[in-house]
Amino acid sequence: MSETINWADFSKIDMRVGTIIEVLDFPEARNPAYQVKIDFGAEIGIKKSSAQITSLYEKEKLLGRQIIAVINFPKKQIASFMSECLILGAVEGKDVVLLQPESSVTNGLKIS
Repeated sequence: MSETINWADFSKIDMRVGTIIEVLDFPEARNPAYQVKIDFGAEIGIKKSSAQITSLYEKEKLLGRQIIAVINFPKKQIASFMSECLILGAVEGKDVVLLQPESSVTNGLKIS
């Protein structure tokens, strides 16, 4: 179990719903990954992420899927790619199951 945080710590995390609009192979990544573009709506726009989700997801089946991501981490350089957000998922070994809303919602909707 991780360290306990308080509400002020949690409230700093900006989690939003976005729709995957592009998925590319990422052969330069150290671990198998995709380069993903996500639409977070007009207010936030489109952000990129590197996602190690290749073991459970095919590129074509990710298009149009809504996901949940943290959008206020600092950008991170991964090989030749700049990741701008962190897609959230449940991790078991090398498998990652994406977190997503149960129903379709507006892109950019805040998670709380």
